[in-house]
Amino acid sequence: MLYEWLGPLGDDFQLFNLFNYITFRTGGAVMTAMIISFVFGRRTIDWLRSKQGKGQPIRLDGPESHIIEKAGTPTMGGLLILVSMLISTLLWGDLRSPFLWTIVLVTVGFGAIGFFDDYQKVTRQSHKGVSGKLRLLLEFVIAAIAVYILMGAFPQDDNFATGLAIPFLKDFTLNLGLFFIPFGVLVVVGSANAVNLTDGLDGLAIVPVMIAAMSFAMIAYIVGNSVFSEYLGVPSVPGSAEVTVFLGAIIGASLGFLWFNAPPAMVFMGDTGSLALGGALGVTAVATKHEIVLAVIGGLFVLEAVSVIVQVASFKLTGKRVFAMAPIHHHFEKKGWAEPTIVIRFWIIAIILALIGLSTLKLR
Repeated sequence: MLYEWLGPLGDDFQLFNLFNYITFRTGGAVMTAMIISFVFGRRTIDWLRSKQGKGQPIRLDGPESHIIEKAGTPTMGGLLILVSMLISTLLWGDLRSPFLWTIVLVTVGFGAIGFFDDYQKVTRQSHKGVSGKLRLLLEFVIAAIAVYILMGAFPQDDNFATGLAIPFLKDFTLNLGLFFIPFGVLVVVGSANAVNLTDGLDGLAIVPVMIAAMSFAMIAYIVGNSVFSEYLGVPSVPGSAEVTVFLGAIIGASLGFLWFNAPPAMVFMGDTGSLALGGALGVTAVATKHEIVLAVIGGLFVLEAVSVIVQVASFKLTGKRVFAMAPIHHHFEKKGWAEPTIVIRFWIIAIILALIGLSTLKLR
């Protein structure tokens, strides 16, 4: 919005020319979203607490400490993240960008699914919210629409729209044809649910989300710049650099939310936040042609999801559990690790994986 209003004035007033730079608008998006989160964070938490009564229901089969320490904490704090980053994106983004609107579509859509799921859990005081089948169906539909839109926004030469970029290989994409749609859908839905599974301890999910958002902000800026992408030998996606502004808004909103989510948490993001943020990361990976790199940068989320899959498969096939409890962060709780120890060590792992993922930009 500010870009359309003030950017054209740059020809007459040098100061307004700043709005034509994505880096400046990304910084503005970070600060705006963060300030909104700080200013309205306490009010949002008080409002959620007044509406939810007992707060998020606590799993009785989970770690015993959660029953005492986390009881009564309100959920749906993802609303604060969503509102902050959407307002910031609308202010600082180029609203003519199909990439920007596609990512907003997924973020809002997945956030709405998560909100309804959280609402069902809170009102019923039960862990059973929206049925798993209905939730996945809605996620697949939204993701499919988004991937289809992105395919139309990609360069159409040499089957680029349906190509899969392979890390470490320069100027090479694997053409998936029509299979690119289900592949892209799986990336988006898988990312959303992996982040959702990670959100189990105070601050555990939000910091790795910020780390991934920072990494993909760099990737989006590079692939959207023909000079940088050609120099590094990565696929060039004209127009995708605008995604950097949205990712900046995620970073700012997440920083503000972390202020209230730091141990001991005053609010949980709930499915409202985790599904929205995970979906946003997934569709960003598709938009920037870095789907495989997402599995590396977001490796912590992958680990959490795989731990659940392994646990369920092992129990159904053998009747035995591989982990004391899944997702894997609960396994370490059961083993006696303190919650802050688990959270900080997982943050360290997320940073290391992000650095490995970013190294693929040069090692080609």
